[in-house]
Amino acid sequence: MKPAILIVDDEKDTRELMARALGADYRVATAADAELALKALEADPSIALMLSDVRMPGADGLQLLKAAKKMRPNLACILLTAFGTVDQAVAAMKDGADDFIMKPVDLDQLDLRVAKALKTGALENEVASLRSQLDEKYCLENITGSSEAMKKVFHLVRQAAPTEATVLIEGPSGTGKELVAHAIHNLSARAKGPFVAVECAALNGNLLESELFGHEKGAFTDAFQRRIGRFEAANHGTIFLDEISEIPLSTQVKLLRVLETRSFERLGSSETIKTDIRIVAACNRDLRAYVAEGKFREDLFYRLNVVDIRLPALRERTGDIALLVKRFLNEFAAANGNRVTGITPSAMKMLESYAWPGNVRELRNTIEKMVVLSAGGVLDVADVPDEMRASAAIPMPISATGTLAEMEKAKIIAALQSVGNNRSKAARVLGISRRTLYRKLDEYAQEGTLP
Repeated sequence: MKPAILIVDDEKDTRELMARALGADYRVATAADAELALKALEADPSIALMLSDVRMPGADGLQLLKAAKKMRPNLACILLTAFGTVDQAVAAMKDGADDFIMKPVDLDQLDLRVAKALKTGALENEVASLRSQLDEKYCLENITGSSEAMKKVFHLVRQAAPTEATVLIEGPSGTGKELVAHAIHNLSARAKGPFVAVECAALNGNLLESELFGHEKGAFTDAFQRRIGRFEAANHGTIFLDEISEIPLSTQVKLLRVLETRSFERLGSSETIKTDIRIVAACNRDLRAYVAEGKFREDLFYRLNVVDIRLPALRERTGDIALLVKRFLNEFAAANGNRVTGITPSAMKMLESYAWPGNVRELRNTIEKMVVLSAGGVLDVADVPDEMRASAAIPMPISATGTLAEMEKAKIIAALQSVGNNRSKAARVLGISRRTLYRKLDEYAQEGTLP
């Protein structure tokens, strides 16, 4: 269907001339004044663009623009103006006009300008739609959990979000730290500003500094042009520093200054740049232990740790597994056009007995796999991945005094023993990557507690 446009002009000849010129490509409606134009907009929600003269009897084009934008914020608007009203037309663009065209109207230019305004409006609507979807995805209500541990998280998020306090989110990988960071941003006064995420562990010292602070042309080899850093890009919004424990000590000094003064310099420049940002950081390690070991600055730790939100591992909130499974099952069944409608108690029991070393992220990926590969309408034990069925046969050691770390270690050792110390098989049985398993075993070896 052709896009619909509305032409508003008190001069009948001008209205009809433009209607004929645009009629081949658009569905055209016309109105002789602002009152009739507003009635037309109300009657036809498909009108995507309004083309209006500035000077008209009664309410003029500027007043019409404001009323139309109040009624339809995403409506594209072009004003027609004579020489005497150019300043007014330019000022009107600040009130939402997309363009203005000089009279007498050049019909060739008219067609091009209408097409451009419609394209711009369509892009803006798409961006608004995507932002709405993103806000919905990252709202607090989408962080599932009814356990006491998660209720505490929700309470802290609601308390911290409306403030300007720096937040430190701690918890194992896969527990949803970035999801919580987004929720804090979206519940804050900065929600309309940018949310900029930085994966600190993915960049070495020099690259990380360039990423955070930006650089000037020629600041270092391959710096062929100026680059805006993440702190600058996050102005009036929130910057999320993930895996902040991996920032080198030399960069920690500069980060401390940003926290204290909200200012920095691009690499290769002496110009101080002020930035209005909120900092949310996340870490999957014990930062206090890093401070004690001299790997993380104590003053920076206390600057970051204004509000501390700890996300529990999934094994600490097993009562939430059924809620998460239901949510992910519905999500992936809808996304894949799948008719899976539920899960058997036996399969659910198996999922609830699994240790979930990858936490909620691993559970989500597992349910997606089960839904996609399932041949039936209800997920059953046969749909549970092989390594999880094998893991269910390895009893989780129970100790009245043992810590979760000790229980995790015992589970890993039991898995290794069950597969003849084959590390690759043990990783599959445990549902973790070989890299994670090797890291855990190295830690046990350094502690001298590996049998």
